[in-house]
Amino acid sequence: MHIKLETERLYLREFTLDDAAMVFEMHQDPAITRYTGDPLPWDSIVHTEKILTEAILPQYQHNIGRWAVHLKATDEFIGWCGLKNTGEEIDLGYRYIQKYWGNRYALEAAKAVLDYGVKLQLPNIIGRASVANVASVKILAQIGLTFDAFYMDEDTMEESVRYIYKA
Repeated sequence: MHIKLETERLYLREFTLDDAAMVFEMHQDPAITRYTGDPLPWDSIVHTEKILTEAILPQYQHNIGRWAVHLKATDEFIGWCGLKNTGEEIDLGYRYIQKYWGNRYALEAAKAVLDYGVKLQLPNIIGRASVANVASVKILAQIGLTFDAFYMDEDTMEESVRYIYKA
């Protein structure tokens, strides 16, 4: 197991293909993908393996990526958080299993991820959220990102916000 970051209550580690089943299971909950534009439910574990192989794992060679988030106390997988290079910007994103919402885990992990990106001097770190996803919008502001713009998300067809890190 390759742990990338640690906080007081959490550790973030690199995903492996062995994680496909738990990631697939997580994405069966429509509440988790409500604001993401992902198809529901995710098609299959094979589809999840393809996402891991093509979109998640290659980012690790650049010292960034989406990382599995676990509780230190129990080793439970609770979701994911991390950075993704889109080619134009570095996207800070996260998703958590619903039963772990409301415990400030997303805030704790997102802050650690942003601090990590700043330490690497990554340019253009951004966070996006649907305006209707009030909790995520609050997290983006609380971790130190600055409001940048409203826009229409083409995947969800919802009004969304973009926050950006400004040194």
